[in-house]
Amino acid sequence: MVSVPASRPANRLIAGEEKRLQRALARTGLWLRDHQRAIRAIQWVIIGAYAGLLIIPLMTPMPDRLSHIWSNAVLFAQFMFWGIWWPFVLVSIVLMGRTWCGVFCPEGALAEAASRHGYGRATPRWIKWKGWPFVAFACTTIYGQMVSVYQYPKPVIIVLGGSTLAAMAVGFLYGREKRVWCRYLCPVSGVFAVLAKLAPVYYRVDRETWNDWERKPGTPMPHVNCAPLVPIKTMRGASACHMCGRCAGFKDAIQLSGRSPSYEVVEVAGDAPKPWESLLIIFGMMGIAAGAFQWASSPIYVDVKQWLAEWLVEHGGIAMIQPQLPWWVLTNYPDLNDMMTPLDGGLMIAYILAVACITSIAVGGLVAIANWALGGWKAARFHHLVQCLIPMAGCGVFLGLSATTVTLLKAEDVPLAFVSDLRILLLLGAVVWSAWLLWSVARRYTSSMARRLVATAMGALATGVAAFNWVLLFWIW
Repeated sequence: MVSVPASRPANRLIAGEEKRLQRALARTGLWLRDHQRAIRAIQWVIIGAYAGLLIIPLMTPMPDRLSHIWSNAVLFAQFMFWGIWWPFVLVSIVLMGRTWCGVFCPEGALAEAASRHGYGRATPRWIKWKGWPFVAFACTTIYGQMVSVYQYPKPVIIVLGGSTLAAMAVGFLYGREKRVWCRYLCPVSGVFAVLAKLAPVYYRVDRETWNDWERKPGTPMPHVNCAPLVPIKTMRGASACHMCGRCAGFKDAIQLSGRSPSYEVVEVAGDAPKPWESLLIIFGMMGIAAGAFQWASSPIYVDVKQWLAEWLVEHGGIAMIQPQLPWWVLTNYPDLNDMMTPLDGGLMIAYILAVACITSIAVGGLVAIANWALGGWKAARFHHLVQCLIPMAGCGVFLGLSATTVTLLKAEDVPLAFVSDLRILLLLGAVVWSAWLLWSVARRYTSSMARRLVATAMGALATGVAAFNWVLLFWIW
């Protein structure tokens, strides 16, 4: 009698569960494809809520010490936008890809609606410049700090409302039923694109089935409108895909599928180097974002400002320490005793950029050493290794945004004793995840265990540098 290892039934059970999960995902993709009208209805409901959160706080008194989230529209909008909406949209991207973009985003829906009735012009080359996602993210982040977008409703109209109007204008001018703004210009499209690489679901394209597909006699040629302008046939990941489901089942070759969260970073991201994504990950998400959330709590900022203020007084620079710029340039609300002087604003920008530069030099230098350890300098390999830092970059941005969530909930006396431990777990998890990605990517470039260990160690140190920015903010300052 031949004995069967006990693990085989378990393996068959696991394989069966995986098949059932894949079938369920495929059905979900087809359901999305077949219910586009319902999705558009949901989008218009969200657009209405979005407009209300933008406009109603403008007509509401600012909160006082007795105000609550449920009793003051300004606090409620703050909590919805910055406490719930943005931090947990980032979480949804990691869990479900860019489903937010394709199914729920009000800005994208309005851009596509405008495009449906617009001029339909060809997209000019300057819009297609690959650096826009980084530039837009950096400028929006810094400007948001200048005008205190997290605290006041009028800056929200400029930052979010202005972005929405720009999206509609671009949609009206360019493309036909397309999302040109979302594809090239949206300030958060770059962040969403890199985080979506970690998602455990994506629309898998079977190239062989696509090529073998034949139209049945008497049936029309199938057509799919990919609003974010993704080249569907060659799509291998979730980075650019908006997960709207429109292409599900196209030529029997596309279906919503599960995958390893490491798959795209390890197997796909190295095929085409993306320097602008590297800049966004290191300088933008790890640097600018950290500096933007950190500066107000930094004793370094306070000490330098005090020294500069004394120097300006001694040298006739009084104007630099007087709040004289309008609220849409620098925070200026004298009735609320919240004003920024040109010195405050200039030093704040300098601080954010300094943090970004120092972080970039340290992180980039350590990744460069990791690159050398794998067999000499190769630019393409460097950019691939940077992709392994996405978990830490995303974790940092989430922690920064969720700090607003914590602040607002603490003001309502919600018990949050667990938050500090949760932050530690998230940072440690991001370090471990990034290290695993580094180890896996290094295997693609060398069979030497020693080289892989050195490269992984250097990359892990790079994530530690990024984590230290958040340690300073939450536990030291």
